[in-house]
Amino acid sequence: MKTITDEIAAQMAIRPFQVSVPDEQLKELRGRITATRWPRKELVADGSQGVQLGMLQALTRYWATDYDWRRCEARLNALPQFKTEIDGLDIHFIHVKSRHENALPLIITHGWPGSVIEMLEVVGPLTDPTAHGGRAEDAFDLVLPSIPGYGFSDEPKERGYGPDHIAKAWAELMNRLGYTRYVAQGGDQGANVTDAMGRLAPKGLLGIHLNLLGSFPPPVLIGIFGGTIPAPEGLLKRLVVAAISASADKEPVAFNQTAAVFRRGYFVEMGEHPQTVGYSLMDSPVGLVAWMLDHDPDSYAKIARAFVDGAPVGGLTRDRILDNMTLYWLTGTAASAARLYWEETQSIGAALASGQKPPKLTLPVGFTVFPSEIIQAPRKWTEKVYPNLIYFHEADRGGHFAAWEEPKIFSQELREAFKTLR
Repeated sequence: MKTITDEIAAQMAIRPFQVSVPDEQLKELRGRITATRWPRKELVADGSQGVQLGMLQALTRYWATDYDWRRCEARLNALPQFKTEIDGLDIHFIHVKSRHENALPLIITHGWPGSVIEMLEVVGPLTDPTAHGGRAEDAFDLVLPSIPGYGFSDEPKERGYGPDHIAKAWAELMNRLGYTRYVAQGGDQGANVTDAMGRLAPKGLLGIHLNLLGSFPPPVLIGIFGGTIPAPEGLLKRLVVAAISASADKEPVAFNQTAAVFRRGYFVEMGEHPQTVGYSLMDSPVGLVAWMLDHDPDSYAKIARAFVDGAPVGGLTRDRILDNMTLYWLTGTAASAARLYWEETQSIGAALASGQKPPKLTLPVGFTVFPSEIIQAPRKWTEKVYPNLIYFHEADRGGHFAAWEEPKIFSQELREAFKTLR
């Protein structure tokens, strides 16, 4: 009979993991794609009514005929993958150790609609910099976890698993891996988790780097999550600019110039009713892909180029885009991933109602502005949110999926941001 100590040790064990999707699942996916019931073509010549029919049909033709999931599966299985139980959930992560001595441990958290797949292109540059234009002293040991409810990690079984909870789980993961000093990075939802890690300041965390500003002044939070800003998205954009600028000593905040509107449909619906939208996303692979595509105008335009024109932008190739989308379908995580937005909406609403402010973040922070990101926060505002800002830089290229689109630039940004923390 196992002792309590043996049971705890078993729960804390780090177990190797390999991806193995049954052929029947892939066959069913193709069948669902080809059986799609399509709406009529949009009534406009642009994307103002949403994802365009021609673009989505080009994507699904390639998905159903030429795309090969086994290639992605082999690529994942060529990397060291593991699972470990934290707070009753099996957490999936990739852990690549550098061959260089004194490599700095780094945990990177993905976002939505991304996954660990969006980080695969930076594994080489970060862990083996001498093979990618860097120096041996720039090396990182890399940990890429899947957020609970995303990919191969278990989905939370009860409410309350927001960024703060995930931050604590990541601290436990790094401790379990034996790292006594490390840094953290994140964008999109990963920025919220990494921000929470910085505020938690677990023992061993030296500093963080972000490529999206996740902390906003109350007027913006109330407008976006409280529903007090009227529906017209152009008006929302102007009010958001005004609110942030008023909180940043009148310095204007630049919005991505390709974004004629500030899209908020996906995170409002997932923030309010993730279960409702989950029924459709779990039943139709084409519906799931359309929902994931309708994120921001810049990434949509780049993905459209890959499928319609056959001209990918950076790392956003057809196969890599579909690797990520297929992962969501095969793991059945569309609804559970959406619930993270509900968790955040609940916590933000409670904080606004109570007037409670989050703990101050005093750890060193690096921040990179990518030019095609939805919001380019000025240095002055970033310094207000993060007073210990040790690195701030505006990159030459890249958008919301910076690591995926521009892995070389992204990797160099992390090398520079964390240089003084080694």
